[in-house]
Amino acid sequence: MSLKEILVIGFGGVGSIYSLIAKRSGLARVTSVARSNYDSVNRNGMHIKSAKYGDIPGWRPDRLCKSVANAADTAYDYVILTTKALPDIIKTPTILAPLLTSPYVEKYPQPVYIILQNGLNVEVDLYHAIKALGQGEPKIIGTSLYIGTNLLGPDVVEHNGFDRPTLGMYRHNDFITSTNSPEETKILEGIASILEKGGSTVAVVPEIQRKKFSKNFWNVAFSSLSTLTGYTLPSVFRPPPPDSSMKYAPYVAPKTAHLINEFTIPTLKALLEELVTLARALGFPDSEDGLPSSTVETTITNTASLHVSPESTHVPSMLLDARKGQPIEVEVIFGEVVRMAKERNVPVPRIETLYGLLLVVQNQIIRTMDTGP
Repeated sequence: MSLKEILVIGFGGVGSIYSLIAKRSGLARVTSVARSNYDSVNRNGMHIKSAKYGDIPGWRPDRLCKSVANAADTAYDYVILTTKALPDIIKTPTILAPLLTSPYVEKYPQPVYIILQNGLNVEVDLYHAIKALGQGEPKIIGTSLYIGTNLLGPDVVEHNGFDRPTLGMYRHNDFITSTNSPEETKILEGIASILEKGGSTVAVVPEIQRKKFSKNFWNVAFSSLSTLTGYTLPSVFRPPPPDSSMKYAPYVAPKTAHLINEFTIPTLKALLEELVTLARALGFPDSEDGLPSSTVETTITNTASLHVSPESTHVPSMLLDARKGQPIEVEVIFGEVVRMAKERNVPVPRIETLYGLLLVVQNQIIRTMDTGP
């Protein structure tokens, strides 16, 4: 059996781990595009520190490229995009331009694209760009990815042991169809079998949008809270240290803890209720295979249970980006919710407020990127 050709674009935390997984399968030849960290990885390889796959110094894919243009010299079965979705900074078709323009489109058929990105409607721009090529219906797989990985340095990645992608075909403007056609099943099972053989925990679903929407719940409520306040989530959920021998911060100071309970937590719940209302307008049923209304309570309860712990040190990635002066995923996490709600005449005033405030954060990050602090 011939090896599948896979191109992974982005060689940060997610891209390096999924390059490793694809290569571990023994079913694929992996080309990876490392943009900002190419020189370090080309020199040293990537030091992967994974609780699941082991400590692997100097790991390399089959081929490492500095740009998508450099990689656009062969046909690919699958292209996996792992960069952050920042359409207000750079749109996906711009990143993928060498695969969407001549001479590539004359020489090679379009691959299946797998979009391993946070946020909603991240597939739309790419869909329209491929559709414009006139080569038939675009083959795009949307995903909902849960993974614990961070780039510790340009050539060092940490992985805490779980990587769980849920895969489903992207169907443009279709939130209702909930069965895969035989062709869709074949496309999905093709990449799922490679990732599973490589060690990842993969689920294939007939309708991906509701899974992505459900994952966005957490980001809408908690990425916004952390990024706008500057505090991690124990600031809402963790009690003070029980005695002087235990030290941690932040925690909820007793003096005004009642106000957090009276206003902050109900506001978080009300935010999530706005998302449920939008989900119903999109046609997602109130069921386990749709989007249950109980998601509001479980999102709050599960988050609280993680962050009451003295061991809680998690920094939401949006807050981390803001602290580093890197662009935040404001458009795909918040802007898309606001736009989808407007199209359907669903009021989401709280989410719209968060979006408006986070746009200022993003604007100032862009300003300092353009001109310096």
